[in-house]
Amino acid sequence: MDTAQLTSTRLNSKTPTTTGYFVGFIFLGMATAALGPTLTDLAENTGTGFSQISYLFAARSLGYLLGANQVGRLYDRLPGHLIMGTGLLGMGAMLFFTPLIPILWLLVLAMLLLGLGESMLDVGGNTLLVWLHGDKVGPFMNALHFFFGLGAAISPLIIAQVVAQTGDITWAYWTLALCTLPVLFWLVRLPSPVIRRESETSGEARRVNQRLVLLFAAFFFLYVGAEGGFGGWITSYTKALNITTDLMARYLTSVFWGALTVGRLLTIPIAAKVRPRTILAAALAGCLLSVAVIIIWPTSLTAIWVGTLGMGLANAPIFPLTISLAERRLQLTGQITGRFFVGASLGGMSVPWLIGQFFDRIGPGVTMAIISFDLLLAVAIFVALLIYSKPVQNS
Repeated sequence: MDTAQLTSTRLNSKTPTTTGYFVGFIFLGMATAALGPTLTDLAENTGTGFSQISYLFAARSLGYLLGANQVGRLYDRLPGHLIMGTGLLGMGAMLFFTPLIPILWLLVLAMLLLGLGESMLDVGGNTLLVWLHGDKVGPFMNALHFFFGLGAAISPLIIAQVVAQTGDITWAYWTLALCTLPVLFWLVRLPSPVIRRESETSGEARRVNQRLVLLFAAFFFLYVGAEGGFGGWITSYTKALNITTDLMARYLTSVFWGALTVGRLLTIPIAAKVRPRTILAAALAGCLLSVAVIIIWPTSLTAIWVGTLGMGLANAPIFPLTISLAERRLQLTGQITGRFFVGASLGGMSVPWLIGQFFDRIGPGVTMAIISFDLLLAVAIFVALLIYSKPVQNS
């Protein structure tokens, strides 16, 4: 058997597992995007305002944080598909009960457990895909996050249509919950990738790696904070301004995630020719420009649509390319990947919660102000990351 045939055989043997991760991330995206367009409905179900219901973002991210901090170690010890299946089962259960809970603190608890399940699926997909494909993971990583964006894009559409047909969000959440079952049965039947053991390194190398891990985690904190803040609040932001219909405001969340999905698809061939740091720099600039459009014309529906579309496209390559960048500079284990997701979950918890605390008191404009400040900090961390990691590898 020649080299080409051997490579083809190896790829074919990995296809069912890779496909399982892709489908799992479609569902992860659907679950992630569900909170934003249903936030007002959940506030009505529990009789609370925006400042209180915003704790749902914090609770889900806290659950994600707790999971990411521990689940990485589990992936270094146990079969990965067993852990991912457990996470899927928990997510399905929490999505089923979410629209039925009329008490805020119980809903907060459900969101915390949902976030725990999300971390098990998210850390697992990113870690196991790297273990499965090694240094060839680049296009697969972009594709993985494309499918996350696909799920996040169709979720608000499903919710909007189901709400239009039934009058409430119950069946919308139940539909999402049922989607866990085929993914669960697919993954648990497949063998898990071989666990990657961290190589023995000198104390100095471990110290340097820890610095890099901290920089990457800080960048993920700020990036996910901006993404979660925008995706989670754009519907409520637009509805608060009373410049469009309720249905159209819900569709904005879908536009954001849809643009992110298209952007990730476009990034796959671009990433093969353009250096990651160039793409990431352009993406951060695009995010800032998109938010600036909305800030300059705050009551223009056209500006909101343009800014939402631009924000989605610009956000698209950041997460997968940062993971790929880290793979070239660090030996990624489940524990190290988990630390990245701890940073991401802290950002996803802090920024949307912070927006909620000022949304009623100051007005919807605070949404874009906080996101723009977050992005400026992300640019600063990105520059620091490039300066520090440049001597390691020119990328």
